[in-house]
Amino acid sequence: MERVPSPPPHPLEPQVCVVVIGYNDSAHVADAVRSALAQGPAVREVIAVDDCSVDDSREVLHRLAAEEPRVRVIARSTNSGGCGTPRNDGIDACTSPYVMFLDSDDVLPPGAVDALLTAVTEHDAQVAAGLCVRRELPSGREVPWEPDLYDTPAIVEHPSRRPRLVHDTLCVNKLYRTDFLREHGIRFPDGRYVYEDFVFSARMLAAGPRVAVISNHVYVWHVRRAAAKLSISLDRAGIANWQARMDAHREAVGILTDAGEKELAKAARAKFLDRGLRMYTRELDQRTPEYRAEWWRLTRAYLATFDEADLERTPAPGRVIARVILASPVPVDLPRLKQVAARPARLVPPYARDTDGRPLWSEQLPQVGLEHLLVRPMRLLPLTVDAGLLPRARGSVLTLRLYELYGRVAAAGPTTVDVDLRDRAGVARGMRRTAAWRPEAASPAPDGSWTAEVLLDLGALDPSATVWDLRLRVRFADGTYRETAARAVAGPGVLRRTAVRDLRRGVRLVQPYATNGGNLAVRVAPGVRGVAQVVRRRVRRVLSR
Repeated sequence: MERVPSPPPHPLEPQVCVVVIGYNDSAHVADAVRSALAQGPAVREVIAVDDCSVDDSREVLHRLAAEEPRVRVIARSTNSGGCGTPRNDGIDACTSPYVMFLDSDDVLPPGAVDALLTAVTEHDAQVAAGLCVRRELPSGREVPWEPDLYDTPAIVEHPSRRPRLVHDTLCVNKLYRTDFLREHGIRFPDGRYVYEDFVFSARMLAAGPRVAVISNHVYVWHVRRAAAKLSISLDRAGIANWQARMDAHREAVGILTDAGEKELAKAARAKFLDRGLRMYTRELDQRTPEYRAEWWRLTRAYLATFDEADLERTPAPGRVIARVILASPVPVDLPRLKQVAARPARLVPPYARDTDGRPLWSEQLPQVGLEHLLVRPMRLLPLTVDAGLLPRARGSVLTLRLYELYGRVAAAGPTTVDVDLRDRAGVARGMRRTAAWRPEAASPAPDGSWTAEVLLDLGALDPSATVWDLRLRVRFADGTYRETAARAVAGPGVLRRTAVRDLRRGVRLVQPYATNGGNLAVRVAPGVRGVAQVVRRRVRRVLSR
């Protein structure tokens, strides 16, 4: 990932207002404000809007304002219930030519403002946009947000020339000309409006700005999954969250359509199917039967407003999920849909056909054909590889099974598989092994399958990492390959917690497990002390039941 360059030798003229919003976040808001101030002299003012907090956030902000004249505090007398109103307060109070937004639990990386301001002024743009990363805490793992959009700097004369801009619905990784927002009345929905970014971003794109896209890292979105109160983007357990997401998306599409931006509206619908629909589908098995029934009913009603062209332009996994939901009035095939919704997508057996040999989702839903899946290149084909890991003290055994997919796998000729164990935090050195595929003589799959066996020395993994993801590169005789993840499957001892030998620490505790997406991953606790900690946590969980 490209980082921002060092600040220019001559500081940029103070032109930027950073609007920081917060509610009951005294533990983090000072870090957010200081990260804005640390951007240097280009930041003319930091407007901190406290949304009527009941903790000591307001006192923290007033102390910062007493120390730093660039900080101005707006203390709301009533809580707005959302993020839109306090950001609108900041827009109204802004006295600078440019404005950007920062949430109280996030930070701006060094040089972010200079990079955005340079881009927007040098190219006479109304908006500059850069790369945001989601930083998982406490692990520190960073995941880029929409990296393909920001891999190459570009000047977009009008959003319609790059419809993919609608994929980035964040408002915080961008710098806006203040008069542009005011001239076009671009504001956030007021009050308790969830996913207000969707609407604001649509209003911004509908106004037709010139956009400077840069590859610099300009925003750090902190993800705290263990927080007492989850952020809106993580708090998806209630059906109201999904309804709010659909409502916001519907309004955003309406804004683009009314502005005559038909291509942007189409891209927004495709993005909904490929991102939002897939994400919530992956989580259905974690919900109650009542939730799943209501989710299916609401989703089916909304998908009925899409036309066939919307489905045709959507990437294949989202298209399949949508068509299954439209074809059945009640929830069906949820485990299988979860695998299609995974990233990368998997189409798991059984593989049905009609009387003419046409591939189908299932015999029960013959109207859902799968021909469009099979014309995809091998690198995008939704292959299924099952995996079981049997930890052993003297060498763990990874067993893989690759399934046929309507003849595509056999035609390509599977040869070998590269197995990578990757540190989830992205810091420690991983492990790679390669094995050959062999046809399974007595395969239970109707179209056949191939198996491979890999020996892994888990005791040799870097002890600084505790969670390892398994990634595969399946290679074929025709020179093609498919990068994917393995589906975790149970079996005698294959997902069992086991102590393995570690030459430096004597022992490690290894736990293969299935991630929320169903992929095989491995937790490792190094040394006797690490083993004892894992055992104590397990005992506490058992006693608390």
